[in-house]
Amino acid sequence: MFNDYSKKVNNIKQNFSIKDLENLCGVKAHTIRIWEKRYNLLTPERTETNIRTYSLTNLQKLLNVSYLVNSGYKISRISKLQKNEIDEYARRIVTENSTKSQAINAFKIAMLNFDVALFHTTFNELKEKRTFKSIFNEVFIPFLTEIGFLWQTGTITPSHEHFITHLIKQKLTLSIEQLQHSVATTKKRTFVLFLPQNEIHDLGILYVNYELLSHGYKTIYLGASIPLEDLKHLITIHPDVTFLSYFTVQPEKNAVQSYIEQFDTMINSEKQREFWMLGKQIQHITNRESKTHRYFESIEALVKQL
Repeated sequence: MFNDYSKKVNNIKQNFSIKDLENLCGVKAHTIRIWEKRYNLLTPERTETNIRTYSLTNLQKLLNVSYLVNSGYKISRISKLQKNEIDEYARRIVTENSTKSQAINAFKIAMLNFDVALFHTTFNELKEKRTFKSIFNEVFIPFLTEIGFLWQTGTITPSHEHFITHLIKQKLTLSIEQLQHSVATTKKRTFVLFLPQNEIHDLGILYVNYELLSHGYKTIYLGASIPLEDLKHLITIHPDVTFLSYFTVQPEKNAVQSYIEQFDTMINSEKQREFWMLGKQIQHITNRESKTHRYFESIEALVKQL
């Protein structure tokens, strides 16, 4: 399915270790070696120190093979097929089922190749049968979780992560704009969405903005790295608002409590306004007695509250 997308660009990773293949394809290294030895499925090269390395073509083939195996095909049957036949079988199943696992595989190849066209093609195929909300929750979130793991293990570089995250953000931003034009505001509450200063991870709060709009709430989206001082001017124009923030890496764990106290001093000194918070850093909040503060362990928990 992915054989047309390999581009000879200098910054594309072209060689992979067997551990990279295991991380990217979900097939154990031991199984890859068996398939390689028993069925001659892959053709690795060897370094001077006799370590296996695999080409991007090998990776693409293994992604499709693992997909076929997970779809019920026997490895003994798959091993007798030519690579173009394996690609065609995988493409046919995707056309019939549009399953999220194959879409995630396609997004992986798009990320590794820095391939914008493949990303858009895969997304458009999903969009024919799924809502954007379904795509984000059932495909993008598992995919982003895998990206985090791949980055931590050194299988991909930060440039890969930034590239694919930017494309996902583009789709999310477009969907938000469409909601702003098509969904009427039916709720009285207005949310102000912002990230703390030096917090730049905005994908989560962007999706929260999407959910709020889809539920009929008015939102004022301020974005990343907003100083608390800037919020003081906003409340002179919009006094009755609910603030919402997403703490991914900021404030740091030993500063989270003091940040919230500073928010109350600067924003809630004269009038109490609700402050909704989520993100992994909220686990470090030590005092949760305030009646105006609300904490959510996940976006799903927040959406249920809506």
